[in-house]
This record gives sequence, structure tokens and C-alpha cells, in this order.
Amino acid sequence: MIDPTQTQSWQALTELAADRGDQRTVALFDRDPERATRYRLEAAGITLDYSKQRIDDDIRTQLAGLVAECGVEQARDAMFAGDHVNTSEDRAAWHVALRAPEAAPMYDEVHEIRHAMADFAQEVRAGQWRGFAGDAITDVVNIGIGGSDLGPRLICESLYTGDGPRPHFVANVDPHDLDDTLARLDPKTTLVIVTSKSFGTAETLANARVARQWLIDGGAGEGDVAKHFVAVSSNREKVSAFGIERMFGFWDWVGGRYSLWSAVGLSIELALGPDVFEALLGGAHAMDTHFREAPVEDNLPIWLALAGIWNNNFLDLTSHCVVPYAQRMANLASFLQQLEMESNGKSVTRDGQPTTVATVPTIWGSVGTNAQHAYFQMLHQGDLTVDLDFVLPLSDADQAGDEREVERVANCLAQAEALMCGRDSQALAEELKAEGLSGDALSHRLAARQFAGNRPSNMLVMDRLDAHHLGALIAAYEHKVFVQGIIWNVNSFDQWGVELGKTMAGKLVEDLNTAGTPSAHDASTAALLSRVRQRWQR
Repeated sequence: MIDPTQTQSWQALTELAADRGDQRTVALFDRDPERATRYRLEAAGITLDYSKQRIDDDIRTQLAGLVAECGVEQARDAMFAGDHVNTSEDRAAWHVALRAPEAAPMYDEVHEIRHAMADFAQEVRAGQWRGFAGDAITDVVNIGIGGSDLGPRLICESLYTGDGPRPHFVANVDPHDLDDTLARLDPKTTLVIVTSKSFGTAETLANARVARQWLIDGGAGEGDVAKHFVAVSSNREKVSAFGIERMFGFWDWVGGRYSLWSAVGLSIELALGPDVFEALLGGAHAMDTHFREAPVEDNLPIWLALAGIWNNNFLDLTSHCVVPYAQRMANLASFLQQLEMESNGKSVTRDGQPTTVATVPTIWGSVGTNAQHAYFQMLHQGDLTVDLDFVLPLSDADQAGDEREVERVANCLAQAEALMCGRDSQALAEELKAEGLSGDALSHRLAARQFAGNRPSNMLVMDRLDAHHLGALIAAYEHKVFVQGIIWNVNSFDQWGVELGKTMAGKLVEDLNTAGTPSAHDASTAALLSRVRQRWQR
């Protein structure tokens, strides 16, 4: 395992950051009129413009050197080959096999499951799969959490047009999430997908049991459960015990946050159709091919990763904001929070030692243009510098004349420009003087309207918002995470940090459900437990 801080490139980047970390990007454009072209990459219908980053050619050379010195390309090839790159769990991380074409010599059983999903989706969408009262399915509820929810939810919300059963997603164990969803639905026409690899996820099973009872209360018999419930799982025994007959399996080398391409995407296929699901896989595979074959200098996911490493590790920008300028992609930041922070939120290296560098920054964000009227004030004038990804899907030509489309695109480009350029103080002073301001009033107004600029950002342009391009975008982010994990020397495919809280929650469930003496807890938790039990006893 390679300690990145001991590489020549890391040490050179440390020196460059001290010397040029505050260089103004506007000045880089002044010196290099071709910068916008040279710092732009395209792959699978996605364009990455990273020219607004505080990166010059010397920095770019050393960042590329990190890729070579840290063995990124060798690790990439091992992942694609199905090697056990998930070292702490001794398994592959082979999500790329899920979207490989059928002719690809990777894993035959993937295509068997894919065919079974397509056949089932066609049966449901054609009205051939019917509920206990003989009605066709009109609504599909996916019950899952984390990777069993966020990816399919993002895809369906981004692409659903009404041609197919309406998709609904329930993840939270808060009763209002499921109860409010079911209140809008008819049990006779509802199909529930219980998505849990182990079929033991506490939150998911609690919701599944309530949904099962809702079906029975709605007139179904115990033998009708199989008409309204299917499972995405690898635990046949538990699925059968629940009363579910139709199960779609997947494998231990499919990590939750990388699983939307597997049977976990069944809700996508039901709502959008097999052709759309295949286009989603095709877009991801196109980005896989680019990531695997493009040289480092032209490799879009690699530069998405390297720009993040430069900002996080050398400019100390530990907050990263993602702003999609598309209402249907409002959940992109939520999806990326799990993908990036669960993957690389580690402080232990792949060989079990403390990390020597900062790993993943805080990922957050929301949809533009709404964000401009919320936290963009802080982005422009706050004392915390944040780097951003702007995501801009383009519309087709027949929508270009829509006033709202023009506003959407203009606002996205304007925010990125304003964050980089800021406002010229001298020009602002002249403007305010022309308005009649002078003395203290001029000084105060001048100070209040200063924009420092030099806030770095990427612009990711999608040729359009469809399945192919959305698949390519998500795959690009997956590979970004992988590259950063290799350079930081962490395992991007385990998530042991999730386990402790879940184990402790199990003990607290027992304490909340019994009247006896609770198990040992810290003083704060014990007091809160007592407070809850007192309230419930009233």
C-alpha cells in the first residue's frame, strides 16, 4: 500500500499549493486564452469543464503524477477483472459487470437476472400480473434504505413520465413515511418491492410488515401476499418465510451504494420499462469504457477526482456542494452523499493503519435555482470557501425558446461565472459614486457589495436528461470515488462505521419495548431513554 504523502507528486503539490494556492483563476484565463478548451473533457455525452479550478499546467502535471505513483490504473484494472479489491471483506466490487453488454465475457448470471427482471417488468406493465381482486398494477412501492433506495429513487424521479406504474419510495422507519404513502394507494392495485440483500435490515422489515398488514386489512388473504410482494434479496429462506415467492437475487460483490444497476433497480424497470433500464446501463457502460481506456490526461472521472483532491487536500476546502440545475434531479446530492461519504469517509487505510491525509469532504447541496435563494449568499460572500459541482442537463431544441429554459441555463452559467470572477472593486466604486454615494455611505455600501470571487467549481453538462446520460453521469461519480479512494489509500467498498449505531439501536429497541431495568447506557442516553418511557406511559 502506498502512502500518498511519500510520493514525489504529493510533495510537489504541497509546495505548489503554498506558492500558488491563492492564484486567481481569472488571471489564468488572461494568460491562456485556450484554457476553457484545454481544461475540458467529454465522454459518453457528459462534458466536464474544470477550467474554473485553481489549477495551472504545473499543478495538473503533478496531479496526473499522483495517478501513476499511487497505482490508480493498476487498481482500476483489478476492479474490472473482478479481483477482491474490497480487502476488508475479501470480495470483489464488480458493479461494472452489472452493466456490461450481454456479449461481454464477465458474469453470465448477471444476464440471467437481467432477463428475469425484464420479463417480470413487461408482465406487470402489460397488465398481465394482477392483484388479488383481478386488477392490474398501477403503483409500485419500493421499501428499502440507503443503497436500496437512493439510486432507484434518483433515477425514477429524474426520468418517470407516467408511462408505467407510478413509483413510490419508502426508506424512513418514521411511520409517517410509509403511512402517508399507503394512504394514497389502493392495496388491490399496489405492488411492493422489499429490497434488502440480507432480508434482515431492521428499518426495511419493520415497514414491510406494516405494508403486509395493510394489504391484509385491504381484503387480501394470506395466500395473496405473493401477488403483491416481490423481493430483491439474496436470502431465499427469509423471503419465503415472509410469504414472498418471486425473488430477484444479487451477489455479495454488489455494494449497496453501487447496486442500482442490479436487481435493486427493479423499481426503475417497472416504472420506466426495460428499454429505458437498458439505456441506463448502456450509458454507464460507455463511461466505464472511457474510464478504462482513456489516457489519464483525457480521462473525465480521473479529473473529476483529481480536482476534488486538489481542493480538499491542498487548498483545505473540506466542503463540497453539488447543485443540479434540474428539478427532477433534486435528489442528486443525497445520492452522492452516500456514494462519496459512505465510500471514502474512512480514517483507516487499506492495510489497517491510520490515514495520513484527509479523506472525503462534506458533500451537500440542493437543486438550482432554488439554492440561489438559500445558501448562495454564503457561497459568494461567506468566510468559508466551498468548491462546487454544477450539473446542467441541456434541453432539446424544441424547448430552447421556453423562457424558463433560458432562465434555468442562464442562472447556472451566471452563478459559476460570478463565483469565479467576483466583482471588481474599482468598477463597483465608480458605479456607486454615479448613484450619488460618498463618504461613509460609499464605504459601507462598497464593503457590503464586495464579491471576492475565486471560488472554484466544475461544470458538468449533460447533452440531455435521459437514461443514457444519467447512467453515464452516475458512473463517472462512481469512478471518481474509486480514484480518490486509491489515492487516499482507503477501501471505498466497505462501511463498518454504519454497524455500531445499528447494533446499539437494537439494544435500545429492547429497552423501549420492555418495562424492566434497561441495559447499561451512558448517562445522557439513559436519561433520554427514561424521558421517552415516561412519555409513553402517560
